[in-house]
Amino acid sequence: MTNSVYEFSCQTPGGTPKSLEDYQGKVLLVVNTASKCGFTPQFKGLEEMYKEYSSKGLEILGFPCNQFGKQDPGSNDEIMEFCQLNYGVSFPMFGKIDVNGSNADPLFKHLKKEAPGALGTQGIKWNFTKFLIDPSGKVVKRYAPKDTPRAIAKDIEKLLA
Repeated sequence: MTNSVYEFSCQTPGGTPKSLEDYQGKVLLVVNTASKCGFTPQFKGLEEMYKEYSSKGLEILGFPCNQFGKQDPGSNDEIMEFCQLNYGVSFPMFGKIDVNGSNADPLFKHLKKEAPGALGTQGIKWNFTKFLIDPSGKVVKRYAPKDTPRAIAKDIEKLLA
């Protein structure tokens, strides 16, 4: 039985596997992102948060997803370029994935099981759903797309303390 996100490996935008074990001991915020969504400006808040807290042990991991309104149709290269040019994203981004359905990425299957949404639902409803993970790799909390990075800063600060 999987208890830690460190047991997962995910694809970089270039297609190379990257073990989440590389982030052991860090506080993680895992976000499914999209480039053409009403919540896309959250990239700015996520980047600000990353700049503020990365030296204290926060890593933000972005996972582009095209499952909601086809709002991330580009290639991995196009998505990375968009994020860097428009929002100066410097936190790690991964290759495009599915977060729901039979092809859902195993990491997201685990996150949804460990931190179900409202009324116990496991499905992710939209882009910019966020999962907070403690330094031991345990999923602590799930946040809705409308929860801004600033709104969840206090929870992150508690784990970094």
